[in-house]
Amino acid sequence: QAPDSFPPLRNEAAVHVLRGRMKGIQGHCNSCYMDAALFSLFSCTSVLDSMLFKPFPLCDRNVQSILRDEIVNPLRKTGFVRARSVMHLREQLTDKGQCSSFTNAEKDPEEFLNLIMHQILGIEPLLKLQSGGQKEQDCYCYQIFMDKQEDLVVPDVQQLVEHSFLSSDLKLVEIPSCFIIQMPRFGKEYKMFSKIIPSLELDITDLLLDSPRECCVCGDVATLECS
Repeated sequence: QAPDSFPPLRNEAAVHVLRGRMKGIQGHCNSCYMDAALFSLFSCTSVLDSMLFKPFPLCDRNVQSILRDEIVNPLRKTGFVRARSVMHLREQLTDKGQCSSFTNAEKDPEEFLNLIMHQILGIEPLLKLQSGGQKEQDCYCYQIFMDKQEDLVVPDVQQLVEHSFLSSDLKLVEIPSCFIIQMPRFGKEYKMFSKIIPSLELDITDLLLDSPRECCVCGDVATLECS
């Protein structure tokens, strides 16, 4: 137990605390989707720390305290979270959600994020997307959908996001406070990419709706966009 609050790990501290055996979030009973999501959201960034402290209108304080005291704080303090702590959270999600298999079955990360952010904590959607001039869509994360690209053997996240937005004719309506991206689906039988290089920074200039951009020919403000 770690009742105090700990900041996210950065730079050398992150390497020191998180590297080695018995580090990270211990897996158990198909928990990998949740383990990976929680590690990504909280180990080295504070952008979603409001989930841990802020009393949202619909907030379930029990789930919030489990997330903060049994998972995030131990992860940041010692670099290790026991499977029992994650199971405690999964049991609460099963009680609060409409699905009875959160404790034993593998889920889609988006299903987990929608349940905990929307139904349990009551957080406003993080992303506003628009496709082809249609009505805005609100969501909590973006899953990359794309056809196999022969020229992308070992892509980085920047390339995948741009290809996915282009193929789906999508634009970000506004700059998101937090941009959660789920990599292309894969299973035991098929993987679209054997490796994906993390982009340490993401340039969303070309993904923003009605964002003023420079013409690549003359350098003035562009009036037309060619896909």
